[in-house]
Amino acid sequence: MTGFERWSAAMARTLYGPGGFYRRELPGRHFATSAQTPVFAEAVARLADDVDARLGRPDRFTILDVGAGGGELLERLAGLLDDRFRLAAVELRPKPPHLPDRIAWGPDLPDAVDGLLIACELLDNVPCDVAVVDPDGRVRYEEVDGTGATRLGDPVDDEDAAWLAEWWPITAPGERAEIGAPRDAQWRGLTARLTRGTALAIDYGHMKDHRPAAGTMSGFRDGREVPPIPDATRDITAHVAVDAIDCDRREPQREALRRLGLDASLPPIHLAFQNPVGYAEALAEASAAARLTDPEGLGAHWWLRTDR
Repeated sequence: MTGFERWSAAMARTLYGPGGFYRRELPGRHFATSAQTPVFAEAVARLADDVDARLGRPDRFTILDVGAGGGELLERLAGLLDDRFRLAAVELRPKPPHLPDRIAWGPDLPDAVDGLLIACELLDNVPCDVAVVDPDGRVRYEEVDGTGATRLGDPVDDEDAAWLAEWWPITAPGERAEIGAPRDAQWRGLTARLTRGTALAIDYGHMKDHRPAAGTMSGFRDGREVPPIPDATRDITAHVAVDAIDCDRREPQREALRRLGLDASLPPIHLAFQNPVGYAEALAEASAAARLTDPEGLGAHWWLRTDR
């Protein structure tokens, strides 16, 4: 591809189209997520138990991981929860052969979910357009080509202009914004399938009083942040305008995990002499918990929750 197109088309093609990044690559090879951490799975298991209790311990309880990556979260949940919990993934890539048989796997969403629906770092990869204020003060779409070069395109349409006016107003020449309407729609579509239980989106994002003036479109490859070139060799992502997402509760991950009992306290030093192996394991867990609750890192991610 050498011509220019809007960012939403470029993201859809290079991330999810034939030969796209997410049809070939495992996220864990390129960037770290909370879902790859064992202590995160323990917290999710406690959340599932809370939701299960609220629903009255039904005969079947589904945990659906939308955008499951390599299935790390579900694999760990399989070791934490009994067979009454049905574990299922929605993912474009084939199921990794090492995952337990009890984990259902496929590319399509079910019509209905009773239980816990999780979307961890999914919304930031929903294709979206970029708006830019031109030198005359008009808000226009930004277009990008296969080398990452950009140019100004058409003025934004009325629907996107209305979203920007409500959630991310930009007026000064050079200001940029990612139009989050497709993320809002994606979340509405997911929660519409939840018949009973809880839907949870976990993602990095921002609120209206702290929108980044230059936008957040970026790329990731091989564990490093790289320019967002739509050539299918890298992840392309943009932070989520989390206050635009219709949900019952939004809170930083560090607060949500602490409420679920995640403890980043270091183990007592005397344990190192009494039980060196136990001390090493406790230290590793505390380190992982600290990383998940770090306000400058994963702890700043948002938990967006809808209950039925």
